[in-house]
Amino acid sequence: MKTNQRNILVVLGHPNPNSLCAHLAETYVNAAKDSGHNVSFLKLADLKFDYNLYMGHKKDSIPTLEPDLVQSQKLISEADHLVFVFPSWWASMPAVLKAWIDRVFLPGFTFKYRKNSPFPEKLLLGKTARIIVTMDAPSWYYKWFNKSPGVQLLKFGTLEFCGVAPVKVTIFGEVRTRKPKHFLKWTNFVESLAMRGE
Repeated sequence: MKTNQRNILVVLGHPNPNSLCAHLAETYVNAAKDSGHNVSFLKLADLKFDYNLYMGHKKDSIPTLEPDLVQSQKLISEADHLVFVFPSWWASMPAVLKAWIDRVFLPGFTFKYRKNSPFPEKLLLGKTARIIVTMDAPSWYYKWFNKSPGVQLLKFGTLEFCGVAPVKVTIFGEVRTRKPKHFLKWTNFVESLAMRGE
């Protein structure tokens, strides 16, 4: 057993199994496994669950989790490192990823409200994360003009709110006009991340 071996959960947030995101996620999974890491892979489009958290986080109103969401929480709990791979759609994320976050990242599991304090108790301390995003827009436009809303939502509004840190971000832009050599370069880069468990 390698001393730098990590328990890694890869979350694919693209509903198309033949997408670039799916390719990058599978590349990460295979390279991480080949490097001796323990890897779990969640393809969110394959999970069966209601997308709606109808009553929000109102006490005693959160519905019973479906089996796939129970398993999702188990895999998050066991992971040292979380990897999210998804496309930027309308500068945010696909519905399946947002819905999964809404239903899985619940109070009592990922954070806990504190009485008389706006700041929560962070229940995912000790975990790290990597966000990998693809987009047709140039990455500079997404960062400087759109202000990176999808990344902001996941990195600051969700993961760091729950104690995950550091959360590193990789953006692959201008997908629509890229040549095969760029896709190969991206694949190799993702492989290198996976080998290091980053």
